[in-house]
Amino acid sequence: MKNTLLFLIISFSFLAASGQDKVGCNWKPKKLGFLYNYGSEDNFLFNDKDYTYTTNTYKFQAFYDIASWRKFKFDLIVQPQIQFLKHQLLNKWYVTPNQSNVQEKIDEFTKLKSMSLYGLEFAFVVKRELFKNLEIQAGISLGFSYIDTRTERLAKGFTFIENFSLGFSYQTFKNSFIYLGTNFGHVSNLNFTKPNDGYNVLGIEIGYSFLL
Repeated sequence: MKNTLLFLIISFSFLAASGQDKVGCNWKPKKLGFLYNYGSEDNFLFNDKDYTYTTNTYKFQAFYDIASWRKFKFDLIVQPQIQFLKHQLLNKWYVTPNQSNVQEKIDEFTKLKSMSLYGLEFAFVVKRELFKNLEIQAGISLGFSYIDTRTERLAKGFTFIENFSLGFSYQTFKNSFIYLGTNFGHVSNLNFTKPNDGYNVLGIEIGYSFLL
């Protein structure tokens, strides 16, 4: 996680500087949009028997041009968001006897919880046109967030969110676009507070955006 964080910070800094050289500094986004994502721990990659975890995420998106190279285009997407989460500990022995207030924690953590996460995420996206009006895009992103409920896997409070996405953007009309994709998401807090096992999800997402 620490290596990923460092890589993203360096990448964003380099691309921002490169973008200023090529297209100038422009704080006005080229597009605005909205994206919905549904993700779950229960999938062919993870499916952890210790717990359940699902997300319903709503993101507002502001798109900025960074640079272009040959047939590739590079964007920065700023994404304030809210995530509505469901979580439940299934394996009560995940709370080990060496912890304080063991039975109290088991009673608390094995109940189904509704939680919320509030975040701001920065995504670096690479796009390439496949056919007229159709682009494939891949993205890597890092965000800062706050989760409002503690669990056996993650403390309440400050967290990081990471996402890796792959999808397709289709220009439906002259100024509007539909996006359909999938993502891998991770939430943890870089060991600022214990516990920090975090959550992993695989999700699907759909978005709409329009040119300004």
